[in-house]
Amino acid sequence: MPWTLSTSLDDFRARAGDFLAVNPAENTVLLTITDRLAAHGPYYYGDGAPVFGWWRREPDGPVAGAFLQTPPFTPRLGLMPEAAAAELATELAAAWAGFTALAGVAGGAAAVRAFGAAWAGATGATGTVKVNERLYRLGELTEPPRPPAGKPRLAGAADRELLIRWFEEFAAEVDIHIPHIGRVVDDRTAGGQLHLWEDDGRPVAVAGASAVIAGMSRIGPVYTPRDARGRGYASGVTAAASAAALAQGAGEVLLYTDLANPTSNSIYRQIGYRPVEDCLELAFGD
Repeated sequence: MPWTLSTSLDDFRARAGDFLAVNPAENTVLLTITDRLAAHGPYYYGDGAPVFGWWRREPDGPVAGAFLQTPPFTPRLGLMPEAAAAELATELAAAWAGFTALAGVAGGAAAVRAFGAAWAGATGATGTVKVNERLYRLGELTEPPRPPAGKPRLAGAADRELLIRWFEEFAAEVDIHIPHIGRVVDDRTAGGQLHLWEDDGRPVAVAGASAVIAGMSRIGPVYTPRDARGRGYASGVTAAASAAALAQGAGEVLLYTDLANPTSNSIYRQIGYRPVEDCLELAFGD
């Protein structure tokens, strides 16, 4: 079979690491997840053991597709042909009993649709779109057209309670699960990855910039509390986080937006981001 499945992070990085690094935009989520698993252990995201997979067109050929799953999250598809995504769905349904109750799948739109169709054929569980996103890549960073009042700064230990509250509010608003939020905030603050925008000495927005991996950094989350919205703070803090990623050596700076939110898609384009691909998360049901 062209897909190889493993529970070993070391095997996955040894076999698929070069493939991920050559295609850092389409594999951005896989790169950041494997980096955090390597740094913090296999159960960083939850109690279940992660599962990894890589695909070759021929048994001895180069890797041309990859995925991973860190329970309780759904599998994340990296760059792969649609045929490989369909093969993966069929193989998981047939060979891995734990996947028969799979809640969903996420990744590039074409691969996710192919996976979903094959999964429905193998299990009878049809997929509905839960999240419709667009991946953007930074071209030339420009200042927001209407620069907000205030200035950016790095988050520090004294911001911990505020950041935890904001991460909780962000997760609730976009309906995602962020496990161990306190630990995530601590790790990202210690790594210099969280940027605040301050207006008159008061934090009003936050943007994360992931560590540079394979020349890539991804912006997120970006959050402004409801009572501070409409003043350009998200544009300002995103531009600041993007500039910091470039200064750290990122050749590609990426971010995701929800296509249902025209405001965010507009502001990121205004500071230099350009579309790469559309992405989906499907939820499976009867």
